[in-house]
Amino acid sequence: MDDAMIIGGGIVGASTAYRLARQGVSVTVIDQAAQGQATAAGAGIISPGTSTRPLPAFYPLAFQSVAYYEELLAQLAEDGEAHTGYEVVGLLHIATSETEAAQLPGLASLFEQRREAGVKNIGEIKLLPASEARTLFPALGTLQGAISTSGGARMDGRRMRDALLRAAQRHGARFVTGTAELHLNDKTVEVKANGQHFSPGAVIIAGGAWSGSLAEALRLKLPVYPQRGQILHLALPDADTSRWPIIVGFHSHYMLTFPTNRVIAGATREDGPGFDPRPTVSGVQEVLGEALRVAPGLANATIHEMRVGLRPASPDGLPILGHAPGHERVFVATGHGPSGLQLGPYSGALVADLLLGKPAPLDLTPFAPERFQNPSG
Repeated sequence: MDDAMIIGGGIVGASTAYRLARQGVSVTVIDQAAQGQATAAGAGIISPGTSTRPLPAFYPLAFQSVAYYEELLAQLAEDGEAHTGYEVVGLLHIATSETEAAQLPGLASLFEQRREAGVKNIGEIKLLPASEARTLFPALGTLQGAISTSGGARMDGRRMRDALLRAAQRHGARFVTGTAELHLNDKTVEVKANGQHFSPGAVIIAGGAWSGSLAEALRLKLPVYPQRGQILHLALPDADTSRWPIIVGFHSHYMLTFPTNRVIAGATREDGPGFDPRPTVSGVQEVLGEALRVAPGLANATIHEMRVGLRPASPDGLPILGHAPGHERVFVATGHGPSGLQLGPYSGALVADLLLGKPAPLDLTPFAPERFQNPSG
């Protein structure tokens, strides 16, 4: 019998498995390999210290999440996984109007305060004129200025997920492809997958946007819904974009690059399509239009591919982490929305530690599954 069974093999489930396997826990990961898995599509901007939109409760978790990457990367390297797609390339927070430019000094001051408080992935902070910003990211068009933070990092979600799973398997974890179902048998939880029944010591629901349907069998309310994100991959001929910085601004769209000439532009945030992983004309128009507005130098790029991820979004915009109410040996790790690659590895480690009986190093109350249950549980 497995000590733990993880339902979901995205970056959250993979991180949970790796953390447990390194501690000698017998663990199996079951993943349905569904089209639209958010990890496989996500862009991977690892710089929460330059974020301004999330709820206040987001930041303590995010700041510890980005700090955890240093420990995680070192552990993966020990286990033979040095190539995870994680790289520090810096970040530009751009202003495209005078109104936005007027806000840059205040933002720079906020970033400095966070850096002084120990927040990682900020680095050196500079206010830059438009000409210097374009030197760093030559495809940019007309700007009114930018803030450069040297510590911003990018991460390839697919490569990181695969590295975590391979390392977990080296420590004895098993990976199974199949659709899992949960069954409540008196007070115990059983798992059915590929025609087999399992009675693990503990179950971790880390099924991304599909987590809510998994939990229904346990009479557990997890109001996670799929938020479709369409992300465009461009190939820029005769350009080495490897060291171009991440581009963000006073909007939800962004750009980042990967070797050697790949530019990623994202992303839509669509709450209505349900479990529909299709790229759409309107999605391409939105992402491409915003990318060319900010960086007209991309006009000659080739459209390489459109990736679509179904982000596991929660009603209040915060992850769902912790014990499942009414089930002593069931844990939940989902609901990360557009921040899955940023928060996922640490969230998985937190839930793994809860299973092992270790206290959480931060208050998990804002993320507790209990917040969505009815008064009678």
